[in-house]
Amino acid sequence: MGSDDAAAIVVDGDRPTRWVEVSSFGIDPFAVTNSRFGAFAGDTGYVTDAERYGWSFVFHGFAPHGGRAYRHAAEAPWWLQVEGADWRHPDGPGSGLQGREDHPVVHVSWADAQAYCRWAGSRLPAETEWEYAARGGLEGRRFPWGDELEPAGEHRCNVWQGSFPNENTCADGYVGTAPVDAYAANGYGLYNMVGNVWEWCADGFGDGSRRALRGGSYLCHASYCNRYRVSARTGNTPDSSAGNIGFRCARDAA
Repeated sequence: MGSDDAAAIVVDGDRPTRWVEVSSFGIDPFAVTNSRFGAFAGDTGYVTDAERYGWSFVFHGFAPHGGRAYRHAAEAPWWLQVEGADWRHPDGPGSGLQGREDHPVVHVSWADAQAYCRWAGSRLPAETEWEYAARGGLEGRRFPWGDELEPAGEHRCNVWQGSFPNENTCADGYVGTAPVDAYAANGYGLYNMVGNVWEWCADGFGDGSRRALRGGSYLCHASYCNRYRVSARTGNTPDSSAGNIGFRCARDAA
């Protein structure tokens, strides 16, 4: 687990490489989709944190009105505080889920993910489990398929292509989220373990007031966020949500 790679971001705590023991567990091949989250919300009447707060963070390139009417995050001005953005309206008012039914649900907090897992009879993966699963049986590799981001010019994940944050060439086929089964699965048959959306894990991060996120997202780029490596990690407060945060479920071995 972890990395001695020079690309590793020291403050994230994914260095150095170390051995960890992981008990048997199950993990879903896909992140939770909009369709599945919709079944949960319809069955339970659950209201997400973003819906209760009335807003969530939307990438400036997707925000209504070109983003001109919204406050931006001080340390990341490409994130806009969009009123009316939530899992049903991923780009804010006027947007919807048509054509995105098989895309990962976004604008879900850690607390929302926990609620879904309880309904589904599952749980969030521990970071050790997530990383073991993401590696797909490979040891010490940067990505689930090896050390090259685009082996032989083939795109294996959904990350930012171009010059962040204003030019996205979409060379990998997607401007935002991709279907949860996009690209080839890793050696364990798991899809999109890196790129597409950040995935909540059960563990705390840093001082414990935040929760761990793994895998990077469609907004990650080597110029500022080289966190689409299997060892990379970050954290956020458990009530936070954004247009690039989702999750997948795990469970104890039978």
